[in-house]
Amino acid sequence: MRESLLSLCYLAASILFILCLRGLSSPEQGRRGILYGEVGMAIAVVATLLDKNILSYQWIIAGLLLGSTIGVAISLRIPMTKMPERIALSHAFGGLATSLVGISEYYKHFGGLGAAPHEPMHPFTLGALGFEVFLGSLTFTGSLMAFGKLQGLISGAPITFKGQNYVNLSLFAAAGGVLAYKVAFPAENVPLFYVVAGIGFILGVAGVLPIGGADMPVVVSLMNSYAGLAAAATGFALNQPILIISGALDGSSGLLLSLLMSKAMNRSFSNVLFGAFGTDGGAAPTAAGGAARPYNEATVEDAAAVLKASESVIIIPGYGMAVSQAQHAVRDLAAALEKRGTEVRYAIHPVAGRMPGHMNVLLAEANVPYDALFDLDMINDDFSRTDAVLVVGANDVVNPAAKTDKTSPIYGMPVFNVEQSKSVIVLKRSMNTGFSGVDNDLFYEPNTMMVLGDAKKTILSLVSEVKESHGH
Repeated sequence: MRESLLSLCYLAASILFILCLRGLSSPEQGRRGILYGEVGMAIAVVATLLDKNILSYQWIIAGLLLGSTIGVAISLRIPMTKMPERIALSHAFGGLATSLVGISEYYKHFGGLGAAPHEPMHPFTLGALGFEVFLGSLTFTGSLMAFGKLQGLISGAPITFKGQNYVNLSLFAAAGGVLAYKVAFPAENVPLFYVVAGIGFILGVAGVLPIGGADMPVVVSLMNSYAGLAAAATGFALNQPILIISGALDGSSGLLLSLLMSKAMNRSFSNVLFGAFGTDGGAAPTAAGGAARPYNEATVEDAAAVLKASESVIIIPGYGMAVSQAQHAVRDLAAALEKRGTEVRYAIHPVAGRMPGHMNVLLAEANVPYDALFDLDMINDDFSRTDAVLVVGANDVVNPAAKTDKTSPIYGMPVFNVEQSKSVIVLKRSMNTGFSGVDNDLFYEPNTMMVLGDAKKTILSLVSEVKESHGH
């Protein structure tokens, strides 16, 4: 009876996880999808805790308290604008958890380092354990590296050395060889199993170092995929169907998202992982002869005058909006313009920011209505009929070189047709290049106004100008 009830609970949780993913596929059903996921996870956890195989709850309670404390601390200390960093940390803890579960399960079966096995282990189970430990360890250090790059603790530029890809492939081969040996001879050289975890830890660092900061959205979703696959392997090792199902859902969705984002950048998945693309942000480019390229630097008053005279405005948010935490100010500016009768829409690029859906999350947090957000395909033909475009901290996604310069590293990447609009207002901290290291010809067009400085302060000043004019 107990086993049947447990299976029924796991089945219900699995269905809720699938409904969760379906709900998260659209903004309108996003909250409902999250609720499905929360209920499903609660059912799975409670059912597992009531399982007869658990003999002592002291360590479980201690783990719950410790994990809850860390989770609450992270949630309180890391703001919404740092959501990519928060997700990277979550993936790191998830990877570490699966790795430790695999190591402890192996230790239990083989009685500790160097001891003779006291319980047989099926080769498939041992292989699943090794795969789980390897991927979990890789996810842990890889996610920590991604967190460091996003947080600025590590250079956002690709860190490479000669023969790096060959070294990484050799490490992969070594891990596979060790695991194959252990599956074939499980009772021999017991400590060798822990080498798999060590190689995973090293590969997590070595694999993320050559990836530039601009490609972090792909890395974050890829680590999500690794964590899911590690969880699925845990399910096979522990004979837990709920872990297999949830891990497979997580792993496949993360991998699919990584592939889709690579396609959105018009780059192959292998190029993102091994291409060492991007820089840490360089100085402002110069024209031939060493002189700085001329651009039209404008004041807040100049930009406000253009916005007030416009009947239609498109706002393009980028990573700079997240850095300056300007999403609420952007919403206030849109509201002030709409009060004047201006049509305001938001253009969202699939790879804007530092994680999948980064701009959507920030604008949703600022209560921007979903129906005001448009993706690239929906809005790109409208720029030629738009009076003004406000670019808030975006760079590569508005660079015309992606369409015209075959020598550019971002050539072929789908970008917004911003240059076709009547006026372009770019809010940027400086004229330095971004992560890609590619100069943006849009900034030097005659219809482009560059308003340099902190985006949030600039937008707040624009709000004051627009409201003051409307009041008169």
